[in-house]
Amino acid sequence: MAEDLSFPTGLGTSDATTISLLGQDLAGDLMGKVGFGELAFWLVARRRPTPGETRVFEAVLVALADHGFTPTAIAARLTYLSAPESLQGALAAGLLGGGSRFLGVTEDCARFLSDALAEAGPNDSYEDIARNIIQTTRRVPGLGHPVHKELDPRTPVLIGIAKEEGCYGPHLELFEAVGRVHPKQLPLNGAGVCGAALADLGLPVELLRGFALLARAAGLLGQLAEERRRPIGMDVYLTVDRNAVYEP
Repeated sequence: MAEDLSFPTGLGTSDATTISLLGQDLAGDLMGKVGFGELAFWLVARRRPTPGETRVFEAVLVALADHGFTPTAIAARLTYLSAPESLQGALAAGLLGGGSRFLGVTEDCARFLSDALAEAGPNDSYEDIARNIIQTTRRVPGLGHPVHKELDPRTPVLIGIAKEEGCYGPHLELFEAVGRVHPKQLPLNGAGVCGAALADLGLPVELLRGFALLARAAGLLGQLAEERRRPIGMDVYLTVDRNAVYEP
């Protein structure tokens, strides 16, 4: 019988007069008292972050929100050009491009570092671990950037915030060691550092791409708002289309 069904959850429930979230009264305990970044952390980690953890986490969200006319932004704008009645479609189009080259690096780097730490010996230094993974890996996620060839400006700021808040842990330490010993001296890109920082906060590596997408959703909404005010989608489309050359 329907009244006998039970679907347990530790997240949100509601009845005719109340809404509960994480065991708190949504209206009375959370609204106006908990920031969105803090709540996003809490929903996944199932614990309320400390103020220092919240600062690091929200710095990550800010770092990943927007990076100019990236493929994700262009995809969102062109989808909006094609279907202006579907804001959700345009947002989704941008988010679907979060993969191994853009946005997905956050999770890929964290997973890479986490696996390396799990396989390391008890007496291995971070430099030892870094040299070993460089020798055995074709490409280290989070190293290098298509625009920031010398230094990603987000990297030192985020590492500095993590150290200030006592959240600088083994993933960030190993990632910095990788940057020091890599023969090509490639810069640590911001997305990779964000992944290492999130892993040091104890968040599940398997879900870190979701946080990158959460951040980029805000950036994409800004891109779409600008597309409404000052559209470029048609120019992008026509530039490509009018310069297409048939080759048999």
